[in-house]
Amino acid sequence: MVGLLDILTIGKFFKDSWSVEKKAAIGALGALAQETRLDLYRLLVAVGPEGLAAGIIAERLGVLPASLSFHLAQLVHAGLIAQRRLGRQLIYSAEYGAMNDLLAYLTENCCGRGVVCAPACDPGAARAGAEPDASAA
Repeated sequence: MVGLLDILTIGKFFKDSWSVEKKAAIGALGALAQETRLDLYRLLVAVGPEGLAAGIIAERLGVLPASLSFHLAQLVHAGLIAQRRLGRQLIYSAEYGAMNDLLAYLTENCCGRGVVCAPACDPGAARAGAEPDASAA
């Protein structure tokens, strides 16, 4: 299965009016255009790369397990989250690269200046207590 990150990377070579990159962005935005999935995605972004077990996600969001499985599958299919097995549990985590790629696509040629001004999320730096360089402002 090809994820959003793969499609966006491949899409950089197909810059026509209906590019692979555009299709991937539409797929990701479509997956997020539902209240439970948006809440789920924001939860996984907030908890960091370690992710959460499906049962914990269900508890925190107050979603029935069967319904949660459907929403998780939609986000996995869109390439926005990853799934891994840890013993008997399925752990889900945000795909930060895909999120950054989507933000970069949305802000490409920001303000007509031909520059990307998308924020980039680096959960590793955030967890390590790295602070933004104040001299860059």
